[in-house]
Amino acid sequence: MKMTIGEIAKAINADTTDILDDSLNTEVSGVCFDTRKMLPGKLFIPLAGAHDGHDYIDRAITSGAAATLWATDHVDRLPLKIPALVVDNPLKAFQKLSKYYLAKINPRVIAITGSNGKTTTKDMIASVLASTFNVTKTHDNFNNEIGVPYTLLQMESNTEFLVVEMGMDRPGQLDFLSKLVEPDVAVITMIGEAHIEFFGTRDKIADAKMEITHGLKDDGYFVYDGDEPLLIDRAKQVSVAKSTFGRNHNNDIYPISTSDGQYQTTFNVNLWPDEDVTIPMIGDYNVNNALAAIAVAQIFRIPKLAIINRLKKFDLTKNRTEWLTGKNGEKILSDVYNSNPTAAKEVLAAFSRTKTAGRRIAVLGDMLELGTKSKQMHASLSENIDSSEISEVYLIGEDMVALFDRLKPFFAPENLHYYHASQLQDLTTDLASDLKADDEVLLKASHGIHLENVVAAIRG
Repeated sequence: MKMTIGEIAKAINADTTDILDDSLNTEVSGVCFDTRKMLPGKLFIPLAGAHDGHDYIDRAITSGAAATLWATDHVDRLPLKIPALVVDNPLKAFQKLSKYYLAKINPRVIAITGSNGKTTTKDMIASVLASTFNVTKTHDNFNNEIGVPYTLLQMESNTEFLVVEMGMDRPGQLDFLSKLVEPDVAVITMIGEAHIEFFGTRDKIADAKMEITHGLKDDGYFVYDGDEPLLIDRAKQVSVAKSTFGRNHNNDIYPISTSDGQYQTTFNVNLWPDEDVTIPMIGDYNVNNALAAIAVAQIFRIPKLAIINRLKKFDLTKNRTEWLTGKNGEKILSDVYNSNPTAAKEVLAAFSRTKTAGRRIAVLGDMLELGTKSKQMHASLSENIDSSEISEVYLIGEDMVALFDRLKPFFAPENLHYYHASQLQDLTTDLASDLKADDEVLLKASHGIHLENVVAAIRG
């Protein structure tokens, strides 16, 4: 993003009374709402959260901020060292600026949501489109009311496609994000139990996920899991072109065979039955994410070989089913960004089929936001934990005690470990001393459990 302060002020209808005319011609090179990451030349966005961003203006200035947004209810302490664009609400102004910039660059927009797989699907779609076009994609987990505008404002001026991930934890959230970006293609990977604490039923989750179509352009496309009855019925109400993917042969795109490798999965798709398509991830469930990417690629006429080559070597966002090597030489399957019952069962099933000369060890933490049936859902993971395939289990978190109780009859006491959420360091120490060179260890939990710290410790 490169815009003058004057252009930004006009885009968001900011009050520039106290800004000198010469300053309005100063160019801004980007935006920043975290002063720890501030770089010279950027526009500071003082957001209100656990702390008030206005309180950090001196740090922003010291780090080189070129200008700042500033709330009208804070004008009694207006900064004097840099231009301040006065607005009623900095967050809404930030969002308005992102929409203005999106219209200015005018890329095709692919919006993706789903209870599982949205980040992987985003990475796959971006990789495939990048074979032919200039692409910007959501960085890390920037997928909410702050992250999506930030992604938009990160676009280079030559961006032809924007691939944007959208998360949600309440009704109306995807409605806002979809109308903000006005996608050319909306993708729903699947409907699961994520955030069921806030929605109550999968039906209500499906209603909320369908909000991603609310901003869809009239000549756009809706790509969705055609095996999901909750989506099939709702898709009939969306009057745009549609493409479905899934396992059933009544879908537009489906696999005709799949095979697991040690660190990859290969499948054949109905479009090209004689061509092997390989993705650098284990787990049959990841084939569906690749099918969604193929569906989007087909819309934009990406050549077959480009699709196959790009899927084979796409860059996966950190901590999503990522194979790493530990300090002892053990293999680590890090999937610690988030977790819910469907995702946990799928990765456990895939992990149980890997080939190893040593032990398979599973480290599982609480799956958050599951509501009143949380303990029951945690206990249900036992269906995918066979002591003949997974030698040892480490569990951490309040609700994982339900899984611990369910597994007790099937594991020797020395092979089944339980820790309270406050005992993360104890788990880390015990696991590190337990691992051997030939072992494989899976780590899976919601981000709030912070198993990424365990991953960092055992990698050394």
